[in-house]
Amino acid sequence: MLNRDFVRRKVSLIEDELTRLIEFEKLTLGEIASDYRTQAIVERLLERIIGRALDVNQHIIAEKGAELQSITKYRETFLRLAELGVYPQEFAEEIAPSAGFRNALVHDYNHIDPRILQKSIGEAVREFNEYGKYVLKFIEDEKNH
Repeated sequence: MLNRDFVRRKVSLIEDELTRLIEFEKLTLGEIASDYRTQAIVERLLERIIGRALDVNQHIIAEKGAELQSITKYRETFLRLAELGVYPQEFAEEIAPSAGFRNALVHDYNHIDPRILQKSIGEAVREFNEYGKYVLKFIEDEKNH
């Protein structure tokens, strides 16, 4: 059974983190690259945003996609939500690479390039705001069926 409170809480936490992330959106590459504290804050905010979305994805898939084949990669969770009608396939393909970026953040693969980090701020703000809207609409639509 879809736990709407769990999903709403996770989306609310994502929204809170996005509000914090927006503070860093206008920073220049130099400002990000030269300040390890700023880099660390941005990296952690992005990791938390993406991680919470993955929690939501996995919950929705577990409850609504049992007939779908098993998932072996986090990226696939974003794609699977399109198959379940949460959002369009085009959006799924746009947001799915964030799972790979999250893995790089978590495992600190060769340190994150500040250019990629700077670019990711605006992308995350846009994509995950949209993600939250899609997910909340989906759980409301599911409640009415």
